[in-house]
Amino acid sequence: MQKRKHWNLGAKLAVAAAPFALLALLSISLTLWVSWQLDGGAAAVNEAGRMRMQAYRMSLLVAAGERTLLPDARSEFERSLALLSHGDPERPLFMPRDEDIRSRFDAVGQHWRQYSKHWLDVRPADNRGLREETARFTGRIDALVAGIEAHMSRWTALLNLMQLATMALAVIGATVLLYIGYLFVLEPVGQLKQALERIQQGDLGTRVERNSSDEFGTLADGFNDMADQIQAMYRNLEAKVSAKTAELQEKRERLEALYEVTSLIATARSLEELARGFVGYVARAVHADGVALRWSDEANRRYVLIASQGLPAYMTDGERCLRADECHCGAPNAPPFARVIPIQALEKEGLQYCSEAGFETLVSVPVRLKDRLMGEVDLFFHAEVDLSPSARSLLEALATHLASGMENLRLNALQHEAAVSQERNFLANELHDSIAQSLAFMKMQVEMMRTSLSAHDETGTRAVLDELDAGLRESTGDVRELLLHFRTRTNSEDIEAALQATLRKFEHQSGVRTTLTLREQGLPLPPDLQIQVLHIVQEALSNVRKHARAGHVWLDVQQQPQWRIEVRDDGRGFETGDGPPDETHVGLHIMQERAARIGARIEVFSTPGKGTSVVLTLPASDPTLLDLPPLQAVS
Repeated sequence: MQKRKHWNLGAKLAVAAAPFALLALLSISLTLWVSWQLDGGAAAVNEAGRMRMQAYRMSLLVAAGERTLLPDARSEFERSLALLSHGDPERPLFMPRDEDIRSRFDAVGQHWRQYSKHWLDVRPADNRGLREETARFTGRIDALVAGIEAHMSRWTALLNLMQLATMALAVIGATVLLYIGYLFVLEPVGQLKQALERIQQGDLGTRVERNSSDEFGTLADGFNDMADQIQAMYRNLEAKVSAKTAELQEKRERLEALYEVTSLIATARSLEELARGFVGYVARAVHADGVALRWSDEANRRYVLIASQGLPAYMTDGERCLRADECHCGAPNAPPFARVIPIQALEKEGLQYCSEAGFETLVSVPVRLKDRLMGEVDLFFHAEVDLSPSARSLLEALATHLASGMENLRLNALQHEAAVSQERNFLANELHDSIAQSLAFMKMQVEMMRTSLSAHDETGTRAVLDELDAGLRESTGDVRELLLHFRTRTNSEDIEAALQATLRKFEHQSGVRTTLTLREQGLPLPPDLQIQVLHIVQEALSNVRKHARAGHVWLDVQQQPQWRIEVRDDGRGFETGDGPPDETHVGLHIMQERAARIGARIEVFSTPGKGTSVVLTLPASDPTLLDLPPLQAVS
């Protein structure tokens, strides 16, 4: 079978334009040839006119008798005659190929021979008849010129006609080419444009008809294929959008689960609150029918159910505490990742509560903190399920968050217990260094009073009773001060308010005037450090109340370049070398203990009769960087 020949767009345009191109080339060639003929004829006319001038010159030379110049004039005339006869293509110069012009040229030649023989070859006896003969000879030349000019007029008319024909051919060719261009190019392009506009407007069923086998036919096929693909993609777009929406919804739910579990871990204050909130979030995140959170002991021998959701009561009661490997749950040697366990496909061994409850799939997720197994999360489903990689990673991430939250609760509990124990030790030291010593002194006074009563010594008994009364008042004051110390709190970053409250209470208890001075504002003290500073200031004020007999107390606080707190009074003072009087009732060693805990320094300056000054100097480093254990005062 012979293969059908297909013409491309270039071949079609070339075939359509070729006849007009050939006609235009022929017309131009003919025009150039005619122009060349006209140029040759014009040169022949000029040369013939020159011959006429030469004839008049020779006639004048003959009439004047100048025979010496005649040979040159004659030779020049004969050269012109020969040039007209043979022509000169280089100029160009030639006579038209016409019988009338040729006969006229022959007549000029014949008349020239007669003229030269009669007037030039011999010297005539007289010159009569020279003018008439010359006129007849030049008339022959004029007739030749007239014939050439008539022939050139015809060629000129032909040239004009050919130019008009060329113009008409150009107009006709342009029109035909425009029509062919519209037919072969513009119309297919317009169809493609219209099809594209309909596609843009949503008409995906638009197609372009293939009317040719050229490039536009190929382009139409390509457009139709593209439209088919777009239409097919659009048909599947809704399904893809639905699938993508479902995927995004699933990711959003997982992110919400992670956020909710993270928020729960940050806000939960007890194990029960954390466990119940966690199982609820996990059940919603993976759409589980039941969830159980089991915690393991240190040896991973038992798993205790601490929270559940969606499980029947007999199942939670029966699996309240599982021994290791007693059931599909509670497997300490299981892999450290989520396991999918088909319940119905397993052998009937161990506990069968989940099977009796109608669950078909169990997903077990170990709860690990680093390398330590802390428990597991068990998810129950009534249908057969398989976890996707994203669901596995979500469950493992939630389990890791849960382990961190449980560990934080444990550490917080230990920290709170340590803080309570520490504060109890401080309270015991305070009681021992103040009230316990006062009670021991009063016990000694009671023994002395018994001795005085046995001896019926009324004076000694009264003295002992006075001592007991003073001791009781002093113990009562110590108890009030202790309650004041341990109820002191700092609710802001500024210690000034707490110091002012402490001074007001001191004035109310002792009646001694006080003055607070703050200088060189700096960085605030952290709350734990403020508590210790307040306790030291309160202890110094207690010593003033008990021993100084002062009328005025000054509290100076300097914050830059380091914290320096000074308590001064105008009391009786003492000799610092011998130690303060009645040292068993002075809390200097208590203040020094507190100062040592915060890395500070206590200095005591006193002059008998002029008062006492207690100076507390904090470390020069940034106080916010001090590594203090958390303190919780007991009210």
